[in-house]
Amino acid sequence: MQIIVDLMGGDNAPLAPLDGAAQAVKEYGVQIIGLGDEALIRKTAADNHISLDGIRLVHCSENIEMCDEPARAVRQKKDSTIVVGLNMLKEGKGDAFVSAGSTGALHVGTSLIVRTLRGIKRPALATLIPAQKKPYLLLDAGANVECRVDMLEAFAVMGSCYMQRVEGRKDPAVALVNNGAEESKGTPLLREAHQQLKTTPGIRFVGNIEPRDVPSGSADVVVCDGFTGNVVLKLTEGVAKMIMGMIKEMFLSGLTTKLAYLLLRGPIAGLKKQMDSEEYGGAPFLGARQPVIKAHGSSKAKGVKNAIRQAKICVENDLCGTMQAALDDVAAANAAAKAAGGAEE
Repeated sequence: MQIIVDLMGGDNAPLAPLDGAAQAVKEYGVQIIGLGDEALIRKTAADNHISLDGIRLVHCSENIEMCDEPARAVRQKKDSTIVVGLNMLKEGKGDAFVSAGSTGALHVGTSLIVRTLRGIKRPALATLIPAQKKPYLLLDAGANVECRVDMLEAFAVMGSCYMQRVEGRKDPAVALVNNGAEESKGTPLLREAHQQLKTTPGIRFVGNIEPRDVPSGSADVVVCDGFTGNVVLKLTEGVAKMIMGMIKEMFLSGLTTKLAYLLLRGPIAGLKKQMDSEEYGGAPFLGARQPVIKAHGSSKAKGVKNAIRQAKICVENDLCGTMQAALDDVAAANAAAKAAGGAEE
C-alpha cells in the first residue's frame, strides 16, 4: 500500500510530517510517497537522524500557504504539494493522500481533482472528537457552511459507513444537532431533515441531539451543517483545554495537592490521552472518490502517523466503495418514494 503524504503542510513541517511518515513505515508496513522540497526534506532527515527507508520523495517547488485563497491557489500553484498529491491520487499513483496543509485548498482540490462519489457535490469534513463514553464522529466540521436536507442525509449515511468500517462499531447511532430533542424543534430545514433521516435506509437514526448532550458520546455520528459543526468543534477544544488547565493548576496549588497528584497520576494520564486529538489522527473528507485525510495543522509526528493509519484502514476496508453502495441505496429509495407519491396524486 502506498500513502501519499504532504511533507510541507502544517505548522511543524517538514519535521513532524517526515517523522510521522517514518514511524508509519515502521509500525504499519506502508510505503510512503513524500511530497515537498526534496533538498530541505533530506537535510531535515539527516539533521534529525530520520530514516528515509520506505519513503520515496517527489520534489514539489511550490506550497499552498494558509493565507492563500483556496480556489485561486489550486488553479495557479500546479506544482504545490496539495495539487501534485491529489493528481497522483486521481491517477492511481497512490492509494490515499494525507496532508496537514490548508483545509480550504484541500477541500477545493479534492472536489475539483479527485472528484466526489455519485450523488455528492461537495465532500464533508468529518472529525473524531473525544467524549465521555467514546469518541463520536462530527460532520460536517467546517467544509460546507450551508447545507440542504439531501446533504445532511448524505452526511448521515457516510458517517455511519465510516464508523462501521474504520472504527469497527456495529449499528452506529446517528443524531442530528438541534436546539431540542423534540421533532418539532429547530428551523424548517432541520425539521425536514429530521423527517427525512427517519426513513433513510441503512442508518440507525436516534433523533435530535442537543449540544449539551453531544459531549456524552451517546451518539456515534453527529450530523450538522459546517457552520454549526465548526462551532461545536472549536468550543469543545476550548473547553477541554480550559478544564485540563484548571486541573493542572489545582494539583500545583500546594503540597497536599501535589501529593494527591502522585496518587492520581495514572488516571490523569489516561484522561489526558483520551482528550488528545493526535490520538485520532486526522479528519477524512467523506464523499471523495478516494481517501483524503486532513491532519490537524498543528499536528506533531504522532498526529501525522495516526492520520496515515487512518488512511490505511480506509483503503483496506474499501470505505469509498462501501459509501457509494450505501448512497446508491438511499437514492433508489428516495426515487421510489417520490414515484409512489406521484402515482398517488
